[in-house]
Amino acid sequence: MNIDTLQNLFTNYKESSLFGRCIHLEHITPLLNTLSVFIEVEQIGVSEDNAPIHLIKIGNGSKKLLFWSQMHGNESTTTKAIFDLLNFLIDTSNETAKNILGECTLYIVPILSPDGAKAYTRLNYNKIDLNRDAQNKTQRESVVLNNLIQQVQPDFAFNLHGQRTIFSAGQTNKPATLSFLSPAGDKECSITPSRKVAMEIISKMNTELQKCIPNQVGRYDDGFNIHCIGDTLTHMGIPTILFEAGHYPNDYDREITREYIFYALLISIRYISENNITGDAYEDYFLIPENGKCFYDIIIRDVILDGKNVDIAVQYTEELNENNVKFLPKIVKIEDLRKFYGHREIIGKKRSIRNENDTVEIVPEVELLNFYLDSELFSIELTKR
Repeated sequence: MNIDTLQNLFTNYKESSLFGRCIHLEHITPLLNTLSVFIEVEQIGVSEDNAPIHLIKIGNGSKKLLFWSQMHGNESTTTKAIFDLLNFLIDTSNETAKNILGECTLYIVPILSPDGAKAYTRLNYNKIDLNRDAQNKTQRESVVLNNLIQQVQPDFAFNLHGQRTIFSAGQTNKPATLSFLSPAGDKECSITPSRKVAMEIISKMNTELQKCIPNQVGRYDDGFNIHCIGDTLTHMGIPTILFEAGHYPNDYDREITREYIFYALLISIRYISENNITGDAYEDYFLIPENGKCFYDIIIRDVILDGKNVDIAVQYTEELNENNVKFLPKIVKIEDLRKFYGHREIIGKKRSIRNENDTVEIVPEVELLNFYLDSELFSIELTKR
């Protein structure tokens, strides 16, 4: 499936009702109601604040694939891509979709943490990180997912997340627009048969994605933590693929990244449907560069502050405001930042910098919306397109 074909499929099947970073139950409930006419949609539990958790089941093949998104409520890019993929899969006129569903059965939890999604936070209603609760299962959401794993006994698990803008593909000036991981199943990070299977699938996705986002695919750190769900599943012998939806230049709504997540999902499930995956072709996984942390959202370079020549790093802080995410620029570092890159860079040319509001100092942790370089005014407030 070439890139032109993938682009056309995304254009045709993109779910237009979903947009931006804040995606929660109110957004997907109408879609679930529509899907229930064509495929199985059921409530499989409730969250700690009694919000429904849904399961979508599609296909009748013998290969069982389990997906869950928004385990962290503020990581919504993969949820958007899941509904794009579902629009593709329910099209009975598409032979590729029919072939996939003849070989595979997909079990999809579109939002595992509905309370976190509503509040736009990584944590659930009880301020618990569900991805650190795989062993203790103290939260209803964790129990729901564990019960589903036991019921389905998946052949492949897809753990769908989002990552911050700081990540680079290796120690480079290329953002990690997508990152993948075959999680470790023990402290030694042993390359087990189940990891090899996941690595082979990731390698296939990377090969295809390099054609459209060259050098912008990273490999997430595989440090072992048995309390994480991916590590737990690998420990159980289930091939697990962690997705991390990252940053594409100027794409703070993650709409371009969403498209590449759609590509990756489709590439992977088609590969699974068409092949008996042994893990023999796993070694190219290690050609994917491990994620670096080489980026800031903005670097203001070569400015004079308090008589010193410095660089200033700014990161956007995401805040929910009336169901919309607002990005507030906040100073995080003031030092020599020649080893780092900015998604946006402003070259100061040794001009003096001062806040537009003369009563506010330029120091770490302070918001910086507008500033002067000598007499020239700059704005770094991120406006929605």
